[in-house]
Amino acid sequence: MDKGAYANLTLPSMLTERWITGRDAAFATELAYGTIRMRGQYDAVIMKAAGRDQIDAAVMDVIRLGIHQIAALRVPDHAAVAATVAIARDAIGIGPSGFVNAILRAVTEGPYERLLEEAAPTDDDSIDALAIRYSHPAWVVRTLRQALIASGRDPADLPKVLEAGNGQPLITLVARPGLIDPDQLAEQVETRSKRPAGRGEYVPTAVIMPRGAPGDLAAVRHGQAAVQDEGSQLVAWVLANAPVAEDQGDWLDLCAGPGGKAALLGGLARERGGRLTANEPQPHRAELVRGAVKQLGAAVRVTELDGRDIEGQFDRVLVDVPCTGLGALRRRPEARWRHSPADLATLGPLQRDLLRAGINATRPGGVLAYTTCSPHLAETRLVIEDVLAERTDAELINAAGVELVPLDAVGEDGMVQLWTDRHGTDSMFLALIRRL
Repeated sequence: MDKGAYANLTLPSMLTERWITGRDAAFATELAYGTIRMRGQYDAVIMKAAGRDQIDAAVMDVIRLGIHQIAALRVPDHAAVAATVAIARDAIGIGPSGFVNAILRAVTEGPYERLLEEAAPTDDDSIDALAIRYSHPAWVVRTLRQALIASGRDPADLPKVLEAGNGQPLITLVARPGLIDPDQLAEQVETRSKRPAGRGEYVPTAVIMPRGAPGDLAAVRHGQAAVQDEGSQLVAWVLANAPVAEDQGDWLDLCAGPGGKAALLGGLARERGGRLTANEPQPHRAELVRGAVKQLGAAVRVTELDGRDIEGQFDRVLVDVPCTGLGALRRRPEARWRHSPADLATLGPLQRDLLRAGINATRPGGVLAYTTCSPHLAETRLVIEDVLAERTDAELINAAGVELVPLDAVGEDGMVQLWTDRHGTDSMFLALIRRL
């Protein structure tokens, strides 16, 4: 994680290269994800046990692996300690392995629950205590509380939101329109997993895989289906369903990489006799988009322009901006440790520029959807308010009137904020804007 890699992108290939499968692969995956996810809590307990606040980074990594086995995986204490000490001896040396052994024994004798209570008492609802108990940086805890209040929710729901960010997401698939029927995809899922397939709560294309590897499905291998959170699918459906007079079927995905929403939008556009332009400025991400939309043929055109320089007049425009990803911490637990408030100094101006460009590319009477996978006010409502305050040629649409939108996600301002704890999706934000 500290080297810039994302576990969900690097771990599967590492397991494949080492021929690790089945229960061993599942254990290794949970060990990696869980250790990253609960790092904040584990670090607080480790420092309590060590009686210091500075430990070498490599040593900390190994101790965290041992702590996760003790605290979350029900591995017997002696086995977790012995295995972790052996890793320390092989990876960082005999000397550090002795320190690892001492800390892990202190944690097991603590026991862990008492050390955690000392670090973050259960009757303390301060930001710092919640940050430790739910393993989120304090600034993220503060950010989520502000977002709850702005969306009309009770700030007392904050622990539920934090707990949801540590949960295990369902394996949600998208049945790409025109390529495979959702019932056919569900049948493949049930055949492979030997269990009933679930269906999405909000959109018709969402199919839940109860267990197994999505790559084992023929539909996924052939590009007819893919893994895609239902919240991500929902924003594409809402844009497709928003009222547009005399829609000519000329649609735009301004920031299309890696291609999931583009493939869904492209399929919906093709069913209506339309065409999608999927724009992605980064070449390697543009290649991912091409792979995602390959089966849609001429219905999707991929371009590699800076989104701020896009030209044209489109009926429907998706502006899915780069963001901190705080709404998808279940899937990318590293995001909570990798980002900081300072990132907004770069992201904020870019998000506003892309929204301005998206409005310029929307024809009069057309509709734009601004989306982020983050509930951060500085990436959501404040961006919309700032840009619309500059313009007389665009207005906010109340999303409550659009088909499929869950009404409990719509604020008084008409903008949509999904919440993982309430809707079971990533915490996606959506605002609909009409060009006048």
